Amino acid sequence: MTVNFNQTPEEAQDQRTGMSDDILVRAVVDHLRYSFAKNKKTASADDIYLAMSLAIRDRLIHRWMKTMKRYYMNDVKRVYYLSAEYLLGRSMRNNLMNMGLYDTVNRLMSEHDLDLSEIEAREPDPGLGNGGLGRLAACFLDSLATLGYPALGYGIRYEFGIFRQSFKDGWQVESRDPWLERLNPWEISRPDRAATVNFGGHVERRLDENGNLQCDWIDTTKVRGVPYDMPIAGYGTETVNSLRLWSAQATNDFNLTIFNAGDFRKAVEDKVISETISKVLYPADNNPEGRELRLKQQYFFVACSIYDIVRRYKKTHSDFKQFADKVAIQLNDTHPAIAIAELMRVFIDIEKMKWEEAWSITERVFGYTNHTLLPEALERWPLPMFEKLLPRHLEIIYEINRRFLLRVHIAYPGDYEMQRRVSIIDETGEKFVRMANLAVIGSHSINGVAAIHSELVKTDLFPDFVKLFPERFNNKTNGVTPRRWMLSANPDLSALITEKIGDSWITHSEDLKKLEAFADDSEFLDRIAEIKRQNKIHFAKTHLPFAVSENMLFDVQVKRIHEYKRQLLNVLHVIHLYRELKNNPGSTRVPRLVLFAGKAAPGYAAAKLHIKLINDVARIINDDPTITSKLRVYMCPNYCVSLAEDIIPAADLSEQISTAGKEASGTGNMKFALNGALTIGTLDGANVEMRERVGAENFFLFGLTETEVKTLKAENYDPQAYIEESEDLKAVLNMLESGFFCPDERTRYQGIVNWLRTSDPYMLCADFDSYVARQKDVDAAFTDKRAWAKKAVLNIANMGFFSSDRTIRQYAEDIWGIEPMKV
Repeated sequence: MTVNFNQTPEEAQDQRTGMSDDILVRAVVDHLRYSFAKNKKTASADDIYLAMSLAIRDRLIHRWMKTMKRYYMNDVKRVYYLSAEYLLGRSMRNNLMNMGLYDTVNRLMSEHDLDLSEIEAREPDPGLGNGGLGRLAACFLDSLATLGYPALGYGIRYEFGIFRQSFKDGWQVESRDPWLERLNPWEISRPDRAATVNFGGHVERRLDENGNLQCDWIDTTKVRGVPYDMPIAGYGTETVNSLRLWSAQATNDFNLTIFNAGDFRKAVEDKVISETISKVLYPADNNPEGRELRLKQQYFFVACSIYDIVRRYKKTHSDFKQFADKVAIQLNDTHPAIAIAELMRVFIDIEKMKWEEAWSITERVFGYTNHTLLPEALERWPLPMFEKLLPRHLEIIYEINRRFLLRVHIAYPGDYEMQRRVSIIDETGEKFVRMANLAVIGSHSINGVAAIHSELVKTDLFPDFVKLFPERFNNKTNGVTPRRWMLSANPDLSALITEKIGDSWITHSEDLKKLEAFADDSEFLDRIAEIKRQNKIHFAKTHLPFAVSENMLFDVQVKRIHEYKRQLLNVLHVIHLYRELKNNPGSTRVPRLVLFAGKAAPGYAAAKLHIKLINDVARIINDDPTITSKLRVYMCPNYCVSLAEDIIPAADLSEQISTAGKEASGTGNMKFALNGALTIGTLDGANVEMRERVGAENFFLFGLTETEVKTLKAENYDPQAYIEESEDLKAVLNMLESGFFCPDERTRYQGIVNWLRTSDPYMLCADFDSYVARQKDVDAAFTDKRAWAKKAVLNIANMGFFSSDRTIRQYAEDIWGIEPMKV
């Protein structure tokens, strides 16, 4: 029998790639029958979801293979994006939209008495990220494919993700997130491309036949990294890029001899230990075992990825002279910084390259994106632990550091304090390996993610490095993809915009500016308001455990729970509102639903206590029948992309209230404004640029500036002075301290009150009165519905700059040096 592997799409149409109605339906039915042994009568909703996904994937694979062949045949330069997180969201709807099939499939489902939205809901959110870092990476992948840039993302295939969040008695409870419990139809396993990763052991030195020193890393523990590929389809294009996620497996997962001897646990010990590496995202690191596992995770995915990048390059090149011309590697924050030492190890120990050549290539290949100014988020590893796990890499880091410090000594002779500050090895007490310093030293580009953040990176975080490498530092303000965050998440708004200005905005978001022409069109403003109202109704019916009026102001703060993001400030304002409404029953304050969502890291006790406080305050307020029509509070459990896609289009007010100078950029702020929410916020992160573009009159600004925060700290900031000056804040703290919101344990929040009175490092007390005053301005503005709608339109119209398409073009042109490749 002769098998034709070279069929054209037309010849194979009845099997895999056809796009007509009959063929699409047949494809789903065939997968039900032949992939799951089901028919329409016996199939569950999960079965139909899986069959549909496989049918869609079939059509993606043809484009995927064409894309890869095109890149290979043209020997293009690619960017390889290394990220510990990818907060992708569901794939079915996104792929249908990007392929231009959504309306067709929605109609076909209806004709067969099926609800596409219900089928979509059967897909679990992939547990591959936690916050803005992972969502940004997902937006970047979408833009790279849509713009046709040759790219490949690398990460970890976390079996249980971050965690599934629920609340018990108001406390956060973490449980495993079994997102891979059933078949994941969007991935393809590639065991033939597995990589072997080494840990531990020791280094032996020898001279080779030419008298050159060689280092052998031996007696190591080995782990197998198996890649799983996910197709990333561009919108309205044939380009399909890849996300390659690595899963850890034991090289010897079952010892039959030990098993037969009766030691059943020992027989699978290697399997359990090895596979722990890719079990969960960000294991708690408040113990030595957790810290060691985090370092193992970071090196594991980096080593697999560097192996894969070098393998791909060597397929079409016999030496490494063109490596930097064909490869760009971007480090998404500090987690993958060990890649610099790993590439040097591969070049020197495996490819037998001279140090100078290897380092020259490495510097030209790597770019480093910094996402935080918080010291605890800049990876530092205890030197003994690092040496135990990665002895050869520590040697390489020592040599990188020695050569670098010599350069510093020559440039700034006698400045030993500078050498101490910029050294990769922190020797001020217990010795640490500073991964951020390694990332800066080993990269040709270091960028922040908002204008103010990039300046703070230079002035506060890496000022010594700026003196040494001023040309390396630059800004790339973050962006979000309008495909997922408007076209998919807010279809009615998208349809209205397209009706008015055409659909070019979907891939050229700067065209949203054309909406300014309708800012005084009363009919248009009324339709904008009605779409928002319907989105609020949908959200309330879908996600709230109680009924609310859609005429309430939906006041939303959804993000990772952290002290600097100041969910606590929001809660203090809620308590203030409650007091005001109780003391003045006839108050004309705008009825308000205050919504929170977000997860606290399992080991972050303060953040988890803030979640408990939110839920305690919500319980008291929601159980008070005298104000239920005026104020409601709710914290949505298990915040994820699919929940965000419902809550963001429903929001009237977006809370972006971090302490000035603490937030790198934020991307939630962009998503809310893109969907017509107004922002109350500080001059922090991308808020600064957003306010400049949407207009100061369309942004509720409050609080200290970053410079004022620094000045107050330098003057020994005293929060008690601000408390004494504010009767409202004093009353709120007294109410919290009294135990009113926790009658079962009246001193539960005494620690929070003491912290605010004596320390308050994030300056909630200093910003409280300003925040309360601007919230009153919010109320006043919201009473004029048409004026509010106009502000919403002007926000939408001026958000075109904050597209990840623009950000990616800047990376491609300024850092990576890659060109689009039409497929």
